[in-house]
Amino acid sequence: MIKERLKRLRASLRRRKLDAILITEPGNRRYLSGYSAADHGIQESSGVLLLPVTGKPLLLTDSRFELQASEEALEFTVELYRKGLFTLLKQLLPGLGIQRLAFESHYFLHSSAAKFSLLAEKIGLDLVPVTGVVERMRAVKSEKEIALIKKSVLLNERVFQLIHSTIEPGMTEVEIALALELTMRELGAEGPSFDSIVAFGTNSAKPHAVPTDRVLASGDIVLIDMGLVLEGYCSDMTRTFVAGKPGKTYLERLRLVRKAQLAAIEAIRAGAVCRDVDKAARSILDNGGYGRFFGHGLGHGVGLVVHEEPGLGPRSRKKLRAGMIVTVEPGIYLPEWGGIRLENMAVVRETGCEVLNEDCTGLDL
Repeated sequence: MIKERLKRLRASLRRRKLDAILITEPGNRRYLSGYSAADHGIQESSGVLLLPVTGKPLLLTDSRFELQASEEALEFTVELYRKGLFTLLKQLLPGLGIQRLAFESHYFLHSSAAKFSLLAEKIGLDLVPVTGVVERMRAVKSEKEIALIKKSVLLNERVFQLIHSTIEPGMTEVEIALALELTMRELGAEGPSFDSIVAFGTNSAKPHAVPTDRVLASGDIVLIDMGLVLEGYCSDMTRTFVAGKPGKTYLERLRLVRKAQLAAIEAIRAGAVCRDVDKAARSILDNGGYGRFFGHGLGHGVGLVVHEEPGLGPRSRKKLRAGMIVTVEPGIYLPEWGGIRLENMAVVRETGCEVLNEDCTGLDL
């Protein structure tokens, strides 16, 4: 799988008349090499890839990651930088015959780019900023990747079901979030794919609520947005329910959000324009009188990271391709009342889509 990805990327570089590319974005690094070390922010990297169109690709890192890099990045020669990345590049680049070197301008600090430009000038190197070269490859998943993501989705659902059965008045948002993330790891996940969202009552009107010490009361709305990483691949799911017996208003609004989700799922297929899929859901909420309470895009791609291409939003003119995996997560958020969001993941197919989720909590209306 790695060999095929490298082959495709090299073909793309040749078409652009580039001699090599420097990969700094962590998801792209893992996609192309299998190297899974994490960065602790954009200012501290666990390594970069230097991929020439011919010859052995290189993984440049420091001594902390030498063993891991050697064990995981089997297609790469591991080179250690002991005096910094740019010192190593100054030593390596002249001998590789590289004249036009691409770099990921969307994931490169301005200060680093300035240093790199000075280095390039000294050694006669032409730096070419690029964006989205690897991300476009990652957007379409192989059947093996789809199977891994399905596995991640089903484990995520299992974690949710286990914790859902324990939720009762008196628990706090933080308590439930911690239980979710502990259970993920206990069942074999690498960890959460993002910080779990657990929100009660009016807190559920915040799409990206941060768990607090708020105590669950009977009758409260409970919104849980959670995902995990399994074998490198992410899942993402949102469920909304009531602690106790739901009222008429809640059920009416829940049914409307579910109707919007189903309309979007029906619109997903290869060739569909992203904004049209968003519109399919948004129109339902508009017609129901809640359109202005749905402020975010309908969904996003999921893969090695939890947010990647494509984006299902009202301004995206991009077309879906078979093999893409997207979330479908319409919602309504009323500050004085609370919020409802329902989120499933789906694979784009030629004539429709395949929903990966099996859990129906809050969906079986």
